[in-house]
Amino acid sequence: MSTHPTLHHEPCDFVCGEVVPIPGDVIQSLNPAEPGQVLWAGSPVLEHVDRAVASARSALSEWASWPTERRFDVLRTYQKICQSRVDAMAELICDETGKALWDSRGEAGILGGKVDITLDDSPNAGLRRVTGYEVPLSESRVGRCVFKPHGVMAVIGPYNFPAHLPNGHIIPALAMGNTVVFKPSEKTPAVGQALVEMLIAALDEAGAPAGVVNLVQGGPETAVKLTGHAGIDGVLFTGSWPVGRKILEANLDHPGRIVALELGGNNPAVVMPDAHLEQAAIEVVRAAFVTTGQRCTCTRRLVVHRDIAKPFISAVCRAASELIIGHPKSDEPVFMGPMITEQARDAVLAFQDRLSGGGAEVLLAATDRDSAGQTGTHTISPGVLKVDRFVADDSGDAGCDIEVFGPLLRVVEVGSLDEAIEQANATRYGLAASIFTTDADAQQRFINESRAGCININTGTAGASSKLPFGGLGLSGNHRPAGSFSLDYCAVPVASMVESGAGAACPPGMRFDPQWLK
Repeated sequence: MSTHPTLHHEPCDFVCGEVVPIPGDVIQSLNPAEPGQVLWAGSPVLEHVDRAVASARSALSEWASWPTERRFDVLRTYQKICQSRVDAMAELICDETGKALWDSRGEAGILGGKVDITLDDSPNAGLRRVTGYEVPLSESRVGRCVFKPHGVMAVIGPYNFPAHLPNGHIIPALAMGNTVVFKPSEKTPAVGQALVEMLIAALDEAGAPAGVVNLVQGGPETAVKLTGHAGIDGVLFTGSWPVGRKILEANLDHPGRIVALELGGNNPAVVMPDAHLEQAAIEVVRAAFVTTGQRCTCTRRLVVHRDIAKPFISAVCRAASELIIGHPKSDEPVFMGPMITEQARDAVLAFQDRLSGGGAEVLLAATDRDSAGQTGTHTISPGVLKVDRFVADDSGDAGCDIEVFGPLLRVVEVGSLDEAIEQANATRYGLAASIFTTDADAQQRFINESRAGCININTGTAGASSKLPFGGLGLSGNHRPAGSFSLDYCAVPVASMVESGAGAACPPGMRFDPQWLK
């Protein structure tokens, strides 16, 4: 195969600053829009995990001892490299994920912006929370809080945002003095390699110790070895709840190891009769089907007041049916490209069959579609199904609480705000939720009572600001929000009491004679 033009090296790992080729084709990355095009192929070497962890450990002391501003300068250099390669990264993201080119450009364009957000020291920014401080405790004693790195951080990336989401872990980890071993998704190894190539370039330019950032490619076996490795100090993971659970289980005997989980969602959008219905319909369709439904914040459940249900649901189905589906690099403005793999597409279609068999009414059927005349491109049209109720379990009920990663939206009708909130909360997940209403009291009540980490008003569930915390409750995370709060899980607060005087008072029941020292 020929290397994708965005990459500077053949398929490889990076260990201790060195390129370590991994020839072969045990893992192959295919272009979802052009399945005959192999973008990346390599054969992972499990032993590289041990070498990468040891490399990160050997670099830790020197990297952590660098003055904060010196590390920050490295990140600023990385930012410039990202900005110079936006178009190239967008091409690679588009080719490897199948997401529309405009969507891929959006992801590539925000990589450098994470540096600004991480290094922002304004009053509401995350850097303020991990900045040391001192308080007086007595005339001769002060209390100090400093923030230290955890150590070696294992970062496990997903395929849907293969650059943006690991970047959101790696940049704050490096800023606080941690070192990193990164394993990209086996579905998007090329983007993972390109990300590390940019990081290594910035580190090398600054003369950083070899091994600050390491890359190990591989599938589940590599992830298991890395996340349970005795030499790591933390796991920063973005992915599904079942995998997150395995990571927690692997670390039960390591309570001192930081584990930050960004997991999935079964996200509801509530639409009330007083909403701006055109706005609500556009946002529901956008949030349900953007990135071909492959965002953890996509709207999966629509809760509509029955007073406006008939016209609103009809409009949503019509808008969904007219979304432009095709090759992600098409000259026309394509909204949805293919799904990441054939298996991912088939899972959506199988779930639709299961729901319809369980009593759901298919209002708009998701169907297998060819893209731009290609066959086998994993392209699918959006689906909308109506159910009686949502339930917070994984039973055979059509309203079951199962997250399927694709363009499938379920709808339920309700008769009141009380019922709407109850149905919005009928999930074990808790990542994102939205309500569309012009009633300020209803908006506030939804914020107060909705069990989600990201609650939006009159805008869809999909999409988030990196200037705010990002994370969920329940099966969506473990109270370690990313976004502007990502620095929090990358640093350990250490408390010190410092006495400057020479005296020490004996407590009751203790005596000390200075003569004993002579």
